Amino acid sequence: MQKLKYESPNIQKMNAGLMNKFGTRTSYDPVKAIDGVSVKSLTEQYGSPLFVISEKNIRSTYRNAIRAFKTLYPKVQFAWSYKTNYINAVCNVFHQEGSWAEVVSGFEYHKALGNGVPGNKIIFNGPEKTDQELELAIENDSLIHIDHFDELYQLIGICEKTNKKPRVAIRVNMDTGVYPIWDRFGFNYENGQAWNAINKIVASGKLQLIGLHCHIGTYMLATSAYSIAVSKLGDLALNCKSQLNTQIQYLDMGGGFATANNLRGSYLQAADTIPTIDEYAEAITSSLYNIGFKTDELPLLILESGRYLIDDAGYLLGSVLANKRLSDGRKATIMDFGVNILFTSFWYEHKISPAQDFTHHTEDMVLYGPLCMNIDVVRQSVNLPLLNRGDQVVVHKVGAYNMTQWMQFIQMRPNVVMIDEQGNVHLIRESETLAYIEQPEKMPAHLKTISL
Repeated sequence: MQKLKYESPNIQKMNAGLMNKFGTRTSYDPVKAIDGVSVKSLTEQYGSPLFVISEKNIRSTYRNAIRAFKTLYPKVQFAWSYKTNYINAVCNVFHQEGSWAEVVSGFEYHKALGNGVPGNKIIFNGPEKTDQELELAIENDSLIHIDHFDELYQLIGICEKTNKKPRVAIRVNMDTGVYPIWDRFGFNYENGQAWNAINKIVASGKLQLIGLHCHIGTYMLATSAYSIAVSKLGDLALNCKSQLNTQIQYLDMGGGFATANNLRGSYLQAADTIPTIDEYAEAITSSLYNIGFKTDELPLLILESGRYLIDDAGYLLGSVLANKRLSDGRKATIMDFGVNILFTSFWYEHKISPAQDFTHHTEDMVLYGPLCMNIDVVRQSVNLPLLNRGDQVVVHKVGAYNMTQWMQFIQMRPNVVMIDEQGNVHLIRESETLAYIEQPEKMPAHLKTISL
C-alpha cells in the first residue's frame, strides 16, 4: 500500500477580519478548458508555463467597443496600442477588425509596417524619435504626435531639409481632477504651454497641425475625467479655428480604460467599481457634442485603448512545483511561473483558478514563482483549494503588458499560443532556447578557453 503524505499539524490564530458585503465563503469552479480546448492538452503539447490568447475574445471585445462609440458618434477610429501586446498575430487580429496602429518607438513603428499597416494609418507617439525614424514617418505620411519642444524643433529642422510638410498633432497634458496629474508627457494646457506649441507649429509653416492628443492616465475609474479632457482639447481646437485659421481634423483621447482586474490593496472587487465601455463612450461623445463644433466640422474621434481590448483575452497556464510552510505557519505554494513573465502581478491581484477537480478544503496561501529572488511573489495572499505538485492553474486577464514587459531572467520565456474562432490552436511565439539567448553575445578570443 502506498504511504500517504504527512504534514505535521499547524495551529494558526483565526482572524476573520472586517465584515464586508462579499461574505466569508469563497467558491471555485475548476477551469479545465479555454475556448473548448483542454488545459491539460495545451500544456502537454506546448509545455508549462504557457500563455494562451483567445482570438474570439479579442474580436468580441473590440466589436463591443466599436459598437459603444459608433452608436453615439459618427466618426470613430481605434488605433491598436502596440506597447500593450506587440506579438504580430495579436496585432493583426486588431488590424483585420479595422484598427490602425499606435506606436511609441521606432521598433514598434517597423513592426506595424511589417504587419502591413499603411504608413498613413500609423500614429507615432512617444518622447523619443530619432531623425531617421521621423524621416521614415514623414515619407510614409504617418501621423506624428509631438511630445516636447525639442522634438518640435527637431521636426522643423528635418522639414527644412526635406521640403516636406508632415501631418502632426501635439500631446496635451492637463488637470482632469485625477491625481497625480500625468504631466510627464506632452504640453500642459493650464499654463499655456500647449497653446504656445500650437502657435509655433502654425507660425513655422513647415508642419500641418491637424490633430490634438491626450492620454490622461491608466486604469481610469472616473469617466468625468474624460469629459474634462474632451472639453479642454475642444477649447484648443476652437481657438485654432478662430484665431489661427487652422482646422483640427481629429481629437485623439488615448486610452486608459479600466479592466476587471483587481488592483492590489483595493477593498472592492473591480467588477463593482469599473465603468462599462458604454459609460466611457457616453462621457467622451456627449462632451464632444457640447463643444460647439458645426455638424460638418465634427472631428474624427481616435481611441488608442490597449489594456481594455486585450486583457481579458490572455491566460497563463502554470503548474505547481512544491508546497511548504513558512516560519509563521502560512502555507506557500511555488509555481513554475513568476514575476519574470507575469509582470502585472506587481499591481494586480490576478484571479487564479485550479485546472482540475479538487477537494472542498481551502486555505490562505502565498503564491511564489520559481525565481531565486525574494520579490518573486505572484500573490501575497490568496485562498485556494489545496494544490499538489503537478497540479495546474489558470491565471486570468493577463493579455496586457505581460508579453511586452516580460523578462528573460533566470528562466526563459515560454511559448505563446492563440486559439482561433474555430478552436484551432496556433503557436504564435516560440519559447526561448539557450542558443537564441546567446546569439547576440560575442566572446573575446582570450576568454574562449578556461582551465579549472
